[in-house]
Amino acid sequence: MASSSFNLKITLSITVLLILFFAVSPANGECDQSKYGEGCRDRAKALKFKIIAIGCILITSMIGVCLPLFSRFLPALQPDRDLFVVVKAFASGVILATGYMHVLPDSFDDLRSECLPKDPWHKFPFTTFIAMVAAIFTLMVDSFSISFFRKKLSNTDVEDSDFNGNNQVKELEQFGHGHGHGHFNSKDGQQLLRYRVVAQVLEAGIVVHSVVIGLSMGASDNPCTIRPLIAALCFHQLFEGMGLGGSILQAEYGLRMKTIMVFFFSTTTPFGIVLGIGLSKVYSDTSPSSLIVEGILNAVSAGLLNYMALVDLLAAEFMGPKLQGNLKLQSLSYIAVLLGAGGMALMAKWA
Repeated sequence: MASSSFNLKITLSITVLLILFFAVSPANGECDQSKYGEGCRDRAKALKFKIIAIGCILITSMIGVCLPLFSRFLPALQPDRDLFVVVKAFASGVILATGYMHVLPDSFDDLRSECLPKDPWHKFPFTTFIAMVAAIFTLMVDSFSISFFRKKLSNTDVEDSDFNGNNQVKELEQFGHGHGHGHFNSKDGQQLLRYRVVAQVLEAGIVVHSVVIGLSMGASDNPCTIRPLIAALCFHQLFEGMGLGGSILQAEYGLRMKTIMVFFFSTTTPFGIVLGIGLSKVYSDTSPSSLIVEGILNAVSAGLLNYMALVDLLAAEFMGPKLQGNLKLQSLSYIAVLLGAGGMALMAKWA
């Protein structure tokens, strides 16, 4: 399965990065500047909040990502309806603000920390450089994937002339589209494949950041910071999940692939928290190795999320025929984007 293989490669890449993270981040050369503050320390109380966070974040994540997938029970949220477009615009604004207002500043804090030597970390803008490279790499993945599958569909079209549509249906099913209809043409297949690339690359960026923020929260003993973080992360996961869920819905995956993507999105932050709790005795968010790896992962995630939000979600939607042909819907969608981005930007006060 082409799409399953692509998803597996993304998952393996993330796993390698996380292994690198855990291998180099034990506390060594720790300094006295914690990003979670020193004024409120209570290990027992912090553990209670972390357990509450695991449950709350897991539930809100599942609700957010699953809501668009159950659109057959909610006709107003089906992809061809105006409400779906507005909700997806709101969620895209949340994803955009996540990259710019949360992930990117975290990377700056890590890679510009006083705990790191001034040369080279304070003499070159590593955060923006890494984010830029990540955005270009995302464009390459986007472009090469579409080109590769477009060629496969073109070859299928040639073969299709003698087989009455059967080969083309088989090819689309191979990409995970199991409806079995015979009326899909090459243009439909290319659009479907683009939705799949968008959904999987978007999830990759979200998963990386989710594990990093979960690990940092799990390792913290500061209940004064964890408490507002719970509300902020629940809001974040709910609406970011709706954006991802909309992309998964448009990708028309089968039940197995939908389940895998929902599982990864819903469990990565709680998994990060659990891992942080387990590693709290050996992990320090102020050790140089920890700051470097966290900062690099956050910068990569920021570049990926910003590219996906602007190019594959917002630009693709606003430049598409549906919004271009409906000025009222376009205006409502812009308002939704501003509300989503504004609400998520406000959350940066606490998270």
